[in-house]
Amino acid sequence: MKILIVGATSAIAIATARRFAIRNPHFCLLARNISKMESVSKDLIIRGAASAKCLSIDLVDQDQQTAKIKEAFSLFKGFDVVLICYGFLPNQSQCETNIKQINNALDCNALSVLSLLTTLVPYMENSNKGTIAVVTSVAGDRGRRSNFIYGSAKAMVSSYLQGLRGKLAKTNISLLEIRPGLVDSPMTSHLPKTRLFSSPDTIGKKIEWGIDKQKTTIYAPGYWRPIMWVVKLMPDKLFMRVKF
Repeated sequence: MKILIVGATSAIAIATARRFAIRNPHFCLLARNISKMESVSKDLIIRGAASAKCLSIDLVDQDQQTAKIKEAFSLFKGFDVVLICYGFLPNQSQCETNIKQINNALDCNALSVLSLLTTLVPYMENSNKGTIAVVTSVAGDRGRRSNFIYGSAKAMVSSYLQGLRGKLAKTNISLLEIRPGLVDSPMTSHLPKTRLFSSPDTIGKKIEWGIDKQKTTIYAPGYWRPIMWVVKLMPDKLFMRVKF
């Protein structure tokens, strides 16, 4: 089994990789922080991985994306699973008055993901097999006052994935979207924790299940599906008064 993980040093990516490591796979890890990635690599091998190759990449650099994806597919001759799992939570109030911060948020959380998919999908189509799993967020389901910049970026990716899934419908490639809710990770370290927060390992377990079952869209944990169903059905006049 060969697995490509883009954003390999994120908490959710690490948790997911650890779950797959017991299957003795060959990992290709892509992230910016090479030293942290090498630490992740050693950990995965201890847990059972056959190998773990590290490739350093700036994910918002399109030229690097093209080169590194080409290198990865050349080294591994294709992948059974590709997991895309990276992004950051921008400061909403600062974004509202600073277009550069909006651009940074969209570049990392949306445009770079679309660019990455545009680059790697043809490689997957050549082998006509495998699973592409992309982590988005429940924030993309409806724009909320507390994080509508971040939510807009995730909504863009979700919409793209829906169309891409249709394009790949007649192939043997599965396309999975994972929509986590609140996760206790470095990205949310500044936020007060509530009962709705879950651990990266909980999300990793759900991702593993979704990949194995060849699902299309999953909420992680599953209780976010009915929560967001209610949120999406709320009338605009009521929704505008809700402070979350």
